[in-house]
Amino acid sequence: MTWRCDVAALLADAGVLDVDVEDAVADEHVRSAAYQRVVSVAAAAPGRERDRALVATILRDPHEMTAKTAVVALVDGVAMRASGAAEFRRWAAGVLLEVDRLATEAYREFIRRRVHDWLFHLSVRDGHVPTAAELAQVTDWMQRLVAEESMSPAVLALLAESGHRRKTRNVAMNRSRSVDGSRGRRGAAGGGRVGRG
Repeated sequence: MTWRCDVAALLADAGVLDVDVEDAVADEHVRSAAYQRVVSVAAAAPGRERDRALVATILRDPHEMTAKTAVVALVDGVAMRASGAAEFRRWAAGVLLEVDRLATEAYREFIRRRVHDWLFHLSVRDGHVPTAAELAQVTDWMQRLVAEESMSPAVLALLAESGHRRKTRNVAMNRSRSVDGSRGRRGAAGGGRVGRG
């Protein structure tokens, strides 16, 4: 009964009214899809004060993989909207306390690594140029994401030299050339403002 109430409350709070509560309780696949919608709504919300309780409720799911997947989606959604690394670090501290309730160490570690990856990404976005040692501590997935998104020649040069995978190194090298080229063109056209932006 309690679990049914938890699921019903999650759906109602997120405004997900077209999912049958009984179906969600009975079927982990229905519930997993519903969680994705719930965490999408939560991540887009202007305030973060309800997120820890949301994570605690999701982590009571009898299928830990379903719970882990939903929490990772929330981490991703909040990180993509965070104003910077400091804000995301504060938010993640509370969530990680809840994540420690997961019985499966591999799931706990996966979520911790995802948080670490996003902290790296946000610090780079904030202007930090990582060391090779810092780069080595993030996943291949995050290295590739930074290689695809960064506009910093120094970060791209580091990834081109020290990225884990050849594909990431190639992406960084190619983007480094295009970033350098676009900066050069802007500088020539804009009175020598090379290096700004």
